[in-house]
Amino acid sequence: MTTAPSPGRRSVAIAPVRHAASAPNIVEASTGSEVHMAKRGRPEPVLPPAGERPSRVVVESVTPEVDGGRFPVKRTVGERVVVEADVFADGHDALAAVVQYRKESDATWTEVAMQPLANDRWRAAFEVTSLARHRYTVEAWVDPFRSWQQGLAKKVAAGAVEPVDLLVGAELVEQAAGRAGGLGSPGSQSSGAEDAARLGAWAAELRAGTPVVQRAARALEEELRLAVGRHPDRSHAARYPRVLAVDVERERARFSTWYELFPRSTSREPGRHGTLQDVVDRLPYVASMGFDVLYLPPIHPIGRAFRKGKNNSTPASPEDVGSPWAIGAPEGGHTAIHPELGTIDDFRRLVAHARELGIEVALDLAFQCSPDHPWVKEHPEWFHRRPDGSIQYAENPPKKYQDVYPIEFENPRWRELWAALLDVVASWADEGVRIFRVDNPHTKPFRFWEWLIAEARATRPDLIFLAEAFTRPKVMYELGKLGFTQSYTYFTWRNTRHELTQYLRELTATQAREFLRPSFWPNTPDILAEPLQFGGRAMFQARLVLAATLAASYGIYGPPFEHMEGRALRPGSEEYLDSEKYQLRHWDLDRPDSLRDFIGRVNRIRRENPALQSDHNLAFHRIDNEQLIAYSKATDDRSDVVLVVVNLDPDHAHSGWLELPLELLGLSADEPYQVHDLLGGGRYLWHGSRNYVELEPKTAPAQIFRVRRRVRTERDFDYFM
Repeated sequence: MTTAPSPGRRSVAIAPVRHAASAPNIVEASTGSEVHMAKRGRPEPVLPPAGERPSRVVVESVTPEVDGGRFPVKRTVGERVVVEADVFADGHDALAAVVQYRKESDATWTEVAMQPLANDRWRAAFEVTSLARHRYTVEAWVDPFRSWQQGLAKKVAAGAVEPVDLLVGAELVEQAAGRAGGLGSPGSQSSGAEDAARLGAWAAELRAGTPVVQRAARALEEELRLAVGRHPDRSHAARYPRVLAVDVERERARFSTWYELFPRSTSREPGRHGTLQDVVDRLPYVASMGFDVLYLPPIHPIGRAFRKGKNNSTPASPEDVGSPWAIGAPEGGHTAIHPELGTIDDFRRLVAHARELGIEVALDLAFQCSPDHPWVKEHPEWFHRRPDGSIQYAENPPKKYQDVYPIEFENPRWRELWAALLDVVASWADEGVRIFRVDNPHTKPFRFWEWLIAEARATRPDLIFLAEAFTRPKVMYELGKLGFTQSYTYFTWRNTRHELTQYLRELTATQAREFLRPSFWPNTPDILAEPLQFGGRAMFQARLVLAATLAASYGIYGPPFEHMEGRALRPGSEEYLDSEKYQLRHWDLDRPDSLRDFIGRVNRIRRENPALQSDHNLAFHRIDNEQLIAYSKATDDRSDVVLVVVNLDPDHAHSGWLELPLELLGLSADEPYQVHDLLGGGRYLWHGSRNYVELEPKTAPAQIFRVRRRVRTERDFDYFM
């Protein structure tokens, strides 16, 4: 129901009122219609403004709300915002409450009625259908007619209705008729004249001389309650003091499947530097595995000063290609392309071909410079100088990164710096890039990111920013609140059932779900997690299934992942031996032991099952074996229910009894149901809430079940759907 905000309505600040019983020296004297209070040595009390009666209703504890409304909550187009609030008043009168919402650019509110839950908690939901920030709040008021109708129902049940009771109701109906006729109806969207006429006729019936029982029955009709409810008296409504915000993004912000590769390692000939055209040739391979985002590390010119050699060694030999994150050379900086990769026209062809295959190209946004970056000479004030006059390079003791200069954000010319960095984003957005993976955002000022993301989205609301922030939880949360679409997480280091369960509950069952969208990565160029070093094929498969089904967005760094690369630089290290960060690699994409087909099946399951495309519907289930983890996801209407069981031990078979809450999954306790293993193809008929599972890691370290209910046709033919 669309309505303009009630004109002239404003919040009233009410000073504490001292009651006469506690103020014996107050003398009351009536002069006309005013009461003057004379006191001995005391100031006049401060009362609410004349004509503004304070509302009796309290509206508080509205959810979702992030940090008192300082930050918006996150949704994607087509998702619902479920709003709850505590709404109550003194006494026992009936109340009414609505959620008001609108696009930020709209002038009028749309309203949806809230329904009471329990203990004065109310709920309503609205759907966001456009790519724009939305606003919402809650308003509530005492409902005299509903209160009267409820009281009348009790009197009818007790046989105690009196004629005057119906006269009271008639007055309330007449007042609603007056509001319907144009005397103020802030919540109505129906035809005022039509409702006014009907309500007037109804009030006349309540005043008529027909039997009381007959009039009482008419007074209790639901149609009358609805008609009066369309024109409530909201002159003393209470409004939540804050208007909250929802940032609405496109679907890929919620559900995405990322594949990372180094363009320079895509050559078909060993030893040759790959090009962007080679990446174009690699696109069908990426598409065959079902990925919809192709993420490229920095594709810019690489500095030569202090260049790192293979395995991060120094000094580099003349043939070493250096780290792509040492951005900048005489050929250009953050808006240029490495000459050996190709030209801007090659990049445009890559973006266009990827789009034809349903893939978006994501670029790395690394705001740092090599010593050879043009900015170092053009804007020396943008970098921190040490007392000896040298520029401070990046370091993480005992590691030193002499080939990288961090940017000094607190320099006196910070405004020009911010504008230049925004221009980097805008330049690549002009070339069709709509997704950025942001390198180490936690090492740059929070307010800078809040500004940059807001400015960039002001003209391109479909931009997506993934925060690569393996840092402290509160810092990661702050980045999510400030506007980052998705975030890397600690999933890479969560391995036991307890660790996974606790961490996923933190992400999906606390307030964090409103502002942080997790992206799960089993590996990255920086992280070869210990389980992948020793767990073999079964561990790679298990970690892939966990990432792809626990989170709606996930990614892998390939081809090392599908080739099960587990060689660490040294014992205890999470660095890859012969890392692509420092050298060219050649990958045989036709290796018979590749996980390519397995990855493709998992990603197809994700696309075909809407239940796996959200994070908020995750439920863990009891299973009596610590080496097994079981969980499910279901759509709101339970039309798609997916159950996942994973063996966390890559070396031994494990079994257990799994307990399912049938009502949560929309299943009947007395009906069998089928579970279809979408990975292995098996179908099993289960009964009741307790069933047996067994997983042998060498053949099936995980099972992804589609839960199918029995359906009986009119001809008594049963099938499962």
